[in-house]
Amino acid sequence: MRAIRCVTYGEPSGLAIETLDEPVPGPGEVLVDVEAAGLGYVDALFVRGTYQVKLPLPFVPGSEIAGTIEAVGEGVSGDLIGSRVMALSNKGALVEKVAIPSTICTTIPTDMSSEAAAGFLVSYCTALYGLETCGKLQPGETVLVLGAAGGVGMAAIDVAKAIGARVIAAASSEDKRAAAKAHGADMVLDYSQPEWRKALDALTEKRGVNLVYDPVGGQYSETAFRCLAPGGRHLVVGFANGEIPKLPLNLALLKRASLVGVDWGGEIRANPRANGPLLTKLTQWVEAGKIHPEPTASFPLEEAGVVLQRLLDRQMVGKPVIRVNA
Repeated sequence: MRAIRCVTYGEPSGLAIETLDEPVPGPGEVLVDVEAAGLGYVDALFVRGTYQVKLPLPFVPGSEIAGTIEAVGEGVSGDLIGSRVMALSNKGALVEKVAIPSTICTTIPTDMSSEAAAGFLVSYCTALYGLETCGKLQPGETVLVLGAAGGVGMAAIDVAKAIGARVIAAASSEDKRAAAKAHGADMVLDYSQPEWRKALDALTEKRGVNLVYDPVGGQYSETAFRCLAPGGRHLVVGFANGEIPKLPLNLALLKRASLVGVDWGGEIRANPRANGPLLTKLTQWVEAGKIHPEPTASFPLEEAGVVLQRLLDRQMVGKPVIRVNA
C-alpha cells in the first residue's frame, strides 16, 4: 500500500510516498480503507520534531481518518464490514489502509462526505468542548476567535454560531477574513495591525467580548485578554504563533476574568466517556444542518508534505484534507 512516513525529523516538504505492507486486523480491530485524512498544525510540528512530545521514528503523520471498514479481526462482528467510519488513528493517517480498534470508530452521518469527516473530530470536538464545557458560552454572547481562518478557528466559528453566539473573527489577510466571513462570522478584523484593539472596541462599542477562543498565543493573547468584558473567559487552545505568552495577572483580577486551558485530547484520555456526549451533539448538528464541516480544500496524497509545510508557514486557509483512496 502507499503511505507517507517520517523517517527523520525535518521540514515536511521533504516527505515522500513509500510502499508498505498492508496491515492485518488483530483481535478487536477493523481494517479501514482510508479515503481521506485530516491534517493540522500539530502534525507538522511532529514531522519537524519541535512539538513538546516527540514521536519515535519512523512514523506516519496525521491522526484523523475517514473511510470504509474492509475487514474485521477476531471478536468483531462482520456486520461492520462496509460501514463508513471516522476515527483518530494512533498509527497515522497518511496510509491507504490502517488497522485500528473497532471501539474508536464513529459512524459517519449519511450526508457527510469523507473529506468532511476526516477533518471533523479534532477541530469540532475541541471547539465544542472549549466553548461549551470550558467556556460556558451562552446564546447572545460575543466571541472573539483568533486565527479564525485556520481549521481550528473555522470550527470555532461554526460551533459558536450553532450555540447562538455573535462571532468576531480575527485574521491577518483579506483572503482569510473573507473566508471566515463566508463561514459564518458576523464581523471580522485585521489583528496584524498594531492598533487592532481600537478596531475591536469599535465593533463592540467598547463593551468588550465575553469569550476569547485563542489557538494562536504569542503577542496577540494579552491584547485579546484586555478586550474581555468583566466576567469574560479567555480560552487557551494552542500556540500557532510559536510563542507562549505571559499575562499580567492583575488583568484577571481587575476584569474578574478567567483564563481557561482547553485540552480536549487530555480530557478524553483522562475521561474517555466524556467524548460520547460531544460527538452525539455534533453529529446531530451535522444532520440538522446547524454546522457545516466541509473542508476548505482537499489535496492528493502526493501533496501531503507540501500541505504540512503550508500549515507550518501559516499559509493555509481552513482545514486541509488529503484524499488517500478517494
